[in-house]
Parts: sequence; C-alpha cells; structure tokens
Amino acid sequence: MKNVTRSLMMAAVLLGVSGTSWAKADVEINWQDPERYTDVRPANESRVKFRERTFADIQKYLEKLAEKLPDGHKLQLNVTNLDLAGQVWPGSFVGLNSPSDVRLIKRIDIPRMKFDYKLLDASDQVVKGEEVDLKDMSFQDRVNPLFNSESLRYEKNMLRDWFNDTFADLLPKKED
Repeated sequence: MKNVTRSLMMAAVLLGVSGTSWAKADVEINWQDPERYTDVRPANESRVKFRERTFADIQKYLEKLAEKLPDGHKLQLNVTNLDLAGQVWPGSFVGLNSPSDVRLIKRIDIPRMKFDYKLLDASDQVVKGEEVDLKDMSFQDRVNPLFNSESLRYEKNMLRDWFNDTFADLLPKKED
C-alpha cells in the first residue's frame, strides 16, 4: 500500500498536479473591421488567408502569454487596428527578378496595434482594462528573443513587452 501511495504521489508531481494549474488561459479577441486595418497585407498569398493566419498566430501567442495569469482570469481584446512591421512591395522594386511581392522591413515602418482590453477575474469582475495604442519605434534596435524565422516576431515582441509591463503585478515573480 505504501508503494502505491508513493507511486501515485510521484505521478501527481510528474503530471503537475502538485498545486500548480496548467489550464489553458482564456483569451478572446474581437478583430473589429479588419479590412480597414492599416497593414495586414500579404506578400504572396490571398489577403483573407494571410489575415486569418496572422490573427490565429497572434491569438495563439497571447494565449501562451496569458498562461502566466492567475487561474480563472480571462483576457478580452477588441482590436481596432493593426499595422505590421515593414511594407509589402513588388519584388522588382527591391531588385528581385520576380513577380512576387516581398515584405521589406525598414526602421520607419514600425509595428503598431490599437485595441482596448479587459482582464476579468474568475468571477467575471474587471481587474484591469483600458484603451491601448501600442507601437514599437525601436523594434529593430532591441534584443528580440524570437528566432529570425518566427512569423510576426516584431509584433510578438511588442505584445510580450506590453503584456509583461501591464500585468507585472499578477505574474509569478522570477526567482533569483
């Protein structure tokens, strides 16, 4: 009996049942009038597919960030504008001998995102909320921990900084 109890306790620890919850965070995003956004323009795919993929990528990334929030909290965003880093140009404009378009990233074409958010606790009471006009004017000058091949790396970096600053009081403290 002792061995069974010990085995069950070890299994619980290994599965993360020892008091730490790994529940997927609840993030709801409303993409309000996306066809009016400043720049969610694809280089080489349909606008609709690119927009859907971009929105899904941002949703997934915010869900990952929100996993650090206390159990039962829900993050709701209403996005009113998105301007991806860079601009889409015809390949021939940037010196390519190709009919394909490319997204050219220059310092002047900064990532921006405008939204309002609410953070709700487990009883659906608003903990925090405000209108946010995010922009990262030094997006190429700072360390970006994401790989160069990561899609939307500048936008994700901007969102991570906003998330960590905005919810610092609710996030687990880093151990020294």
